[in-house]
Amino acid sequence: MVASVQGSAPVRWEEVRLFLALYRERTLAGAGAAVGLDASTLSRRLVGLEESLATRLFDRTREGLVPTEGAELLLPAAEEMAAAHARFMQDASGFERVTEGMVRLSVPPGLAESFVGPALVRLHAKYPRLQLELDASVRFADLTRREADLAIRTRRPQSGDLVSVKLGERRWTPMTARKLARRRKPVEAWSDLRWIGWGDDLREFPPARWISKHVPRSAIVFCTSHFSTQVSAAAAGLGAALLPPVYARFAALAPVRAAETLASSIEELPVSETWLVGHRALRGVPRVAAVWSFLAEEFARFEPKAR
Repeated sequence: MVASVQGSAPVRWEEVRLFLALYRERTLAGAGAAVGLDASTLSRRLVGLEESLATRLFDRTREGLVPTEGAELLLPAAEEMAAAHARFMQDASGFERVTEGMVRLSVPPGLAESFVGPALVRLHAKYPRLQLELDASVRFADLTRREADLAIRTRRPQSGDLVSVKLGERRWTPMTARKLARRRKPVEAWSDLRWIGWGDDLREFPPARWISKHVPRSAIVFCTSHFSTQVSAAAAGLGAALLPPVYARFAALAPVRAAETLASSIEELPVSETWLVGHRALRGVPRVAAVWSFLAEEFARFEPKAR
Protein backbone atom coordinates (compact mmCIF):
# COMPACT_ATOMS: atom_id res chain seq x y z
CA MET A 1 0.00 0.00 0.00
CA VAL A 2 1.54 3.28 -1.15
CA ALA A 3 0.28 6.81 -0.60
CA SER A 4 1.64 9.54 -2.84
CA VAL A 5 2.18 13.06 -1.54
CA GLN A 6 2.41 15.80 -4.14
CA GLY A 7 5.95 17.03 -4.52
CA SER A 8 7.49 14.25 -2.40
CA ALA A 9 8.42 10.59 -2.57
CA PRO A 10 5.65 7.98 -2.14
CA VAL A 11 4.87 7.02 1.45
CA ARG A 12 4.51 3.28 1.96
CA TRP A 13 2.23 1.52 4.43
CA GLU A 14 5.22 0.53 6.54
CA GLU A 15 6.00 4.21 7.20
CA VAL A 16 2.35 4.87 8.04
CA ARG A 17 2.42 1.91 10.45
CA LEU A 18 5.49 3.36 12.17
CA PHE A 19 3.82 6.77 12.33
CA LEU A 20 0.77 5.27 14.06
CA ALA A 21 2.94 3.42 16.57
CA LEU A 22 4.82 6.63 17.39
CA TYR A 23 1.58 8.58 17.75
CA ARG A 24 0.01 6.00 20.07
CA GLU A 25 3.04 5.21 22.23
CA ARG A 26 4.61 8.71 22.32
CA THR A 27 8.10 7.29 22.91
CA LEU A 28 10.66 5.74 20.57
CA ALA A 29 11.17 2.81 22.92
CA GLY A 30 7.46 2.07 23.24
CA ALA A 31 6.79 2.42 19.53
CA GLY A 32 9.85 0.34 18.72
CA ALA A 33 8.61 -2.47 20.92
CA ALA A 34 5.22 -2.29 19.18
CA VAL A 35 6.66 -2.60 15.66
CA GLY A 36 9.73 -4.71 16.41
CA LEU A 37 12.45 -2.12 15.84
CA ASP A 38 15.08 -0.66 18.15
CA ALA A 39 14.78 3.00 19.12
CA SER A 40 17.74 4.20 17.02
CA THR A 41 16.42 2.52 13.87
CA LEU A 42 12.96 3.90 14.47
CA SER A 43 14.40 7.38 15.03
CA ARG A 44 16.16 7.22 11.64
CA ARG A 45 12.97 6.02 9.98
CA LEU A 46 11.04 8.89 11.54
CA VAL A 47 13.56 11.44 10.27
CA GLY A 48 13.31 9.89 6.80
CA LEU A 49 9.51 10.07 6.87
CA GLU A 50 9.55 13.70 7.97
CA GLU A 51 12.02 14.55 5.20
CA SER A 52 9.90 12.81 2.58
CA LEU A 53 6.83 14.75 3.75
CA ALA A 54 8.79 17.98 4.22
CA THR A 55 7.19 18.52 7.61
CA ARG A 56 7.96 17.81 11.25
CA LEU A 57 5.58 15.25 12.73
CA PHE A 58 6.74 15.12 16.36
CA ASP A 59 8.49 17.45 18.75
CA ARG A 60 11.14 15.57 20.75
CA THR A 61 10.93 16.41 24.46
CA ARG A 62 12.29 14.88 27.66
CA GLU A 63 8.82 13.44 28.34
CA GLY A 64 8.62 11.84 24.90
CA LEU A 65 7.15 12.62 21.49
CA VAL A 66 4.58 15.40 21.13
CA PRO A 67 2.52 15.29 17.90
CA THR A 68 2.64 18.46 15.83
CA GLU A 69 -0.28 19.97 13.97
CA GLY A 70 0.94 18.11 10.89
CA ALA A 71 0.73 14.78 12.72
CA GLU A 72 -2.80 15.54 13.93
CA LEU A 73 -3.78 16.38 10.35
CA LEU A 74 -2.42 13.08 9.02
CA LEU A 75 -3.78 10.86 11.80
CA PRO A 76 -7.35 10.26 10.49
CA ALA A 77 -6.02 9.21 7.07
CA ALA A 78 -3.43 6.98 8.72
CA GLU A 79 -6.16 5.34 10.82
CA GLU A 80 -8.19 4.74 7.66
CA MET A 81 -5.16 3.15 6.01
CA ALA A 82 -4.72 0.91 9.05
CA ALA A 83 -8.37 -0.13 8.84
CA ALA A 84 -8.06 -0.79 5.10
CA HIS A 85 -4.90 -2.82 5.69
CA ALA A 86 -6.68 -4.85 8.37
CA ARG A 87 -9.60 -5.53 6.01
CA PHE A 88 -7.16 -6.52 3.26
CA MET A 89 -5.38 -8.97 5.54
CA GLN A 90 -8.68 -10.39 6.75
CA ASP A 91 -9.96 -10.95 3.23
CA ALA A 92 -6.64 -12.40 2.09
CA SER A 93 -6.19 -14.81 4.99
CA GLY A 94 -9.74 -15.55 6.10
CA PHE A 95 -8.68 -14.99 9.73
CA GLU A 96 -10.99 -13.16 12.06
CA ARG A 97 -9.89 -9.58 12.67
CA VAL A 98 -8.63 -8.87 16.18
CA THR A 99 -9.96 -5.73 17.83
CA GLU A 100 -7.24 -4.18 19.95
CA GLY A 101 -5.70 -0.90 21.01
CA MET A 102 -6.71 2.23 22.88
CA VAL A 103 -10.07 4.02 22.57
CA ARG A 104 -10.51 7.37 24.34
CA LEU A 105 -14.03 7.98 25.56
CA SER A 106 -15.59 11.18 26.96
CA VAL A 107 -18.69 10.72 29.14
CA PRO A 108 -20.55 12.99 31.64
CA PRO A 109 -19.65 12.05 35.25
CA GLY A 110 -23.02 10.57 36.21
CA LEU A 111 -23.14 8.24 33.22
CA ALA A 112 -19.49 7.34 33.68
CA GLU A 113 -20.09 6.12 37.22
CA SER A 114 -23.44 4.40 36.83
CA PHE A 115 -23.21 3.16 33.24
CA VAL A 116 -19.71 2.97 31.80
CA GLY A 117 -17.96 1.70 34.93
CA PRO A 118 -20.16 -1.38 35.39
CA ALA A 119 -20.13 -2.07 31.64
CA LEU A 120 -16.32 -2.30 31.45
CA VAL A 121 -16.34 -5.89 32.67
CA ARG A 122 -18.53 -6.92 29.74
CA LEU A 123 -16.49 -4.84 27.31
CA HIS A 124 -13.25 -6.48 28.43
CA ALA A 125 -14.81 -9.95 28.26
CA LYS A 126 -15.88 -9.31 24.67
CA TYR A 127 -12.67 -7.57 23.54
CA PRO A 128 -9.83 -8.60 25.87
CA ARG A 129 -7.18 -6.78 23.82
CA LEU A 130 -9.06 -3.49 23.87
CA GLN A 131 -8.07 -0.64 26.20
CA LEU A 132 -10.28 2.26 27.26
CA GLU A 133 -9.24 5.70 28.47
CA LEU A 134 -12.16 7.54 30.10
CA ASP A 135 -12.56 11.30 30.53
CA ALA A 136 -15.41 11.78 33.01
CA SER A 137 -15.06 15.53 33.51
CA VAL A 138 -17.93 17.97 33.04
CA ARG A 139 -16.17 19.75 30.18
CA PHE A 140 -16.82 18.60 26.63
CA ALA A 141 -13.81 17.03 24.95
CA ASP A 142 -13.35 18.37 21.41
CA LEU A 143 -13.60 15.39 19.06
CA THR A 144 -12.64 17.50 16.05
CA ARG A 145 -9.28 18.15 17.74
CA ARG A 146 -8.91 14.47 18.66
CA GLU A 147 -9.26 15.00 22.42
CA ALA A 148 -11.36 11.82 22.40
CA ASP A 149 -12.33 9.12 19.91
CA LEU A 150 -15.94 8.76 21.04
CA ALA A 151 -18.22 10.73 23.35
CA ILE A 152 -21.61 10.41 24.99
CA ARG A 153 -23.35 13.77 24.85
CA THR A 154 -26.67 15.27 25.96
CA ARG A 155 -27.18 17.07 22.66
CA ARG A 156 -26.44 16.37 19.01
CA PRO A 157 -23.34 18.11 17.62
CA GLN A 158 -24.08 20.76 15.01
CA SER A 159 -20.58 21.28 13.60
CA GLY A 160 -17.45 19.35 12.70
CA ASP A 161 -16.98 16.22 10.61
CA LEU A 162 -18.79 14.06 13.18
CA VAL A 163 -21.29 11.22 13.08
CA SER A 164 -23.86 10.60 15.80
CA VAL A 165 -26.70 8.32 16.82
CA LYS A 166 -29.45 9.05 19.32
CA LEU A 167 -29.33 6.48 22.12
CA GLY A 168 -32.32 7.58 24.16
CA GLU A 169 -34.02 10.33 26.09
CA ARG A 170 -35.26 10.76 29.62
CA ARG A 171 -37.38 13.21 31.63
CA TRP A 172 -35.71 14.28 34.87
CA THR A 173 -37.83 13.44 37.90
CA PRO A 174 -37.92 14.62 41.53
CA MET A 175 -36.69 11.63 43.51
CA THR A 176 -36.15 10.87 47.18
CA ALA A 177 -35.16 7.96 49.37
CA ARG A 178 -37.45 5.00 48.75
CA LYS A 179 -38.24 4.62 52.46
CA LEU A 180 -39.37 8.25 52.62
CA ALA A 181 -41.37 8.09 49.40
CA ARG A 182 -43.42 5.19 50.75
CA ARG A 183 -44.45 7.15 53.84
CA ARG A 184 -45.25 10.48 52.22
CA LYS A 185 -48.59 11.59 50.88
CA PRO A 186 -48.53 13.31 47.47
CA VAL A 187 -46.59 16.57 47.75
CA GLU A 188 -48.76 19.66 47.23
CA ALA A 189 -45.90 22.20 47.08
CA TRP A 190 -42.23 21.69 46.28
CA SER A 191 -41.36 23.75 49.35
CA ASP A 192 -42.76 20.90 51.46
CA LEU A 193 -39.56 18.94 50.73
CA ARG A 194 -35.92 19.45 51.60
CA TRP A 195 -33.95 19.71 48.34
CA ILE A 196 -30.51 18.94 46.97
CA GLY A 197 -29.45 21.47 44.35
CA TRP A 198 -26.61 22.16 41.91
CA GLY A 199 -23.54 24.32 42.35
CA ASP A 200 -23.18 27.73 40.72
CA ASP A 201 -20.90 26.30 38.04
CA LEU A 202 -23.92 24.43 36.59
CA ARG A 203 -26.61 27.05 37.21
CA GLU A 204 -27.47 27.03 33.46
CA PHE A 205 -27.91 23.25 33.44
CA PRO A 206 -31.63 22.61 32.64
CA PRO A 207 -32.29 20.60 35.86
CA ALA A 208 -30.63 23.38 37.88
CA ARG A 209 -32.81 25.99 36.15
CA TRP A 210 -35.95 23.98 36.95
CA ILE A 211 -35.03 23.84 40.63
CA SER A 212 -34.22 27.56 40.64
CA LYS A 213 -37.65 28.33 39.19
CA HIS A 214 -39.83 25.98 41.22
CA VAL A 215 -38.04 25.40 44.54
CA PRO A 216 -37.54 28.26 47.04
CA ARG A 217 -33.95 28.82 48.07
CA SER A 218 -34.86 28.22 51.72
CA ALA A 219 -35.87 24.61 50.88
CA ILE A 220 -32.44 23.76 49.40
CA VAL A 221 -30.34 22.22 52.18
CA PHE A 222 -27.37 21.02 50.13
CA CYS A 223 -25.75 22.01 46.81
CA THR A 224 -23.17 20.11 44.80
CA SER A 225 -22.34 19.64 41.14
CA HIS A 226 -20.90 16.19 41.89
CA PHE A 227 -23.58 13.92 40.51
CA SER A 228 -22.89 10.73 42.47
CA THR A 229 -22.87 12.76 45.72
CA GLN A 230 -26.34 14.05 44.86
CA VAL A 231 -27.53 10.49 44.25
CA SER A 232 -26.04 9.11 47.47
CA ALA A 233 -27.29 12.04 49.57
CA ALA A 234 -30.82 11.64 48.20
CA ALA A 235 -30.75 7.87 48.77
CA ALA A 236 -29.61 8.45 52.36
CA GLY A 237 -32.66 10.63 52.99
CA LEU A 238 -31.12 14.12 53.03
CA GLY A 239 -33.65 15.50 50.58
CA ALA A 240 -35.18 15.31 47.12
CA ALA A 241 -33.02 15.59 44.02
CA LEU A 242 -33.90 16.07 40.37
CA LEU A 243 -32.54 12.95 38.66
CA PRO A 244 -33.15 10.75 35.62
CA PRO A 245 -35.63 8.05 36.71
CA VAL A 246 -33.25 5.30 35.62
CA TYR A 247 -31.20 5.96 38.77
CA ALA A 248 -33.91 4.27 40.82
CA ARG A 249 -32.31 1.06 39.55
CA PHE A 250 -28.94 1.83 41.12
CA ALA A 251 -29.87 3.40 44.45
CA ALA A 252 -32.64 3.20 47.05
CA LEU A 253 -34.60 5.98 45.32
CA ALA A 254 -38.20 6.44 44.19
CA PRO A 255 -40.06 9.23 42.38
CA VAL A 256 -41.77 11.84 44.54
CA ARG A 257 -45.55 11.58 44.29
CA ALA A 258 -46.95 14.97 43.34
CA ALA A 259 -50.48 16.32 43.77
CA GLU A 260 -52.50 17.84 40.93
CA THR A 261 -51.53 21.30 42.17
CA LEU A 262 -48.03 20.68 40.76
CA ALA A 263 -49.14 19.52 37.31
CA SER A 264 -47.87 22.60 35.49
CA SER A 265 -44.39 22.37 37.01
CA ILE A 266 -44.29 18.64 36.24
CA GLU A 267 -44.91 19.49 32.60
CA GLU A 268 -41.84 21.75 32.69
CA LEU A 269 -39.46 19.02 33.92
CA PRO A 270 -36.43 19.00 31.59
CA VAL A 271 -35.95 16.23 29.04
CA SER A 272 -32.39 15.18 28.22
CA GLU A 273 -31.30 13.39 25.08
CA THR A 274 -28.36 11.01 24.91
CA TRP A 275 -26.17 10.88 21.79
CA LEU A 276 -23.19 8.74 20.86
CA VAL A 277 -20.76 10.86 18.83
CA GLY A 278 -17.59 10.05 16.93
CA HIS A 279 -15.29 11.43 14.25
CA ARG A 280 -16.35 10.36 10.77
CA ALA A 281 -12.80 9.38 9.79
CA LEU A 282 -12.53 6.97 12.74
CA ARG A 283 -15.98 5.41 12.57
CA GLY A 284 -14.78 2.39 10.58
CA VAL A 285 -11.58 1.81 12.58
CA PRO A 286 -12.05 -1.64 14.21
CA ARG A 287 -11.33 -0.64 17.81
CA VAL A 288 -13.57 2.44 17.58
CA ALA A 289 -16.34 0.58 15.74
CA ALA A 290 -16.30 -2.14 18.41
CA VAL A 291 -16.78 0.33 21.27
CA TRP A 292 -19.43 2.22 19.27
CA SER A 293 -21.49 -0.96 18.78
CA PHE A 294 -20.96 -2.06 22.38
CA LEU A 295 -22.15 1.26 23.83
CA ALA A 296 -25.20 1.31 21.57
CA GLU A 297 -26.16 -2.21 22.69
CA GLU A 298 -25.59 -1.44 26.36
CA PHE A 299 -27.57 1.78 26.22
CA ALA A 300 -30.53 -0.03 24.69
CA ARG A 301 -30.82 -1.81 28.06
CA PHE A 302 -29.83 1.18 30.17
CA GLU A 303 -32.52 3.70 29.28
CA PRO A 304 -35.62 3.95 27.08
CA LYS A 305 -35.15 4.42 23.35
CA ALA A 306 -36.16 7.84 22.10
CA ARG A 307 -39.61 8.07 20.58
